[in-house]
Amino acid sequence: MNDDPTEGGPVLPEPVRDHLGQQLRGALPVADKPRFLGDEPPIPGEFEPTLRRLETRLKTHEEGTEAVEHALDRILDAFGVKPDAPKEP
Repeated sequence: MNDDPTEGGPVLPEPVRDHLGQQLRGALPVADKPRFLGDEPPIPGEFEPTLRRLETRLKTHEEGTEAVEHALDRILDAFGVKPDAPKEP
């Protein structure tokens, strides 16, 4: 490891940097964690009802799509149709 500060590399050994980093994180106040993945900073409360509706709509769409897919698979199975089989001319 290069300890020469003129080289632009780290000056302190890694264990010392880790220890100081832990001490610094312990001393800093922790802000509220975001309520939604990717939020920086947390979303204001006035947007929460809209986001909840959007989440519900997306989940319903996904579950509905899966249900239709399963139903179509059962119908095709009942008629003996294989969707992946090549069509004969």
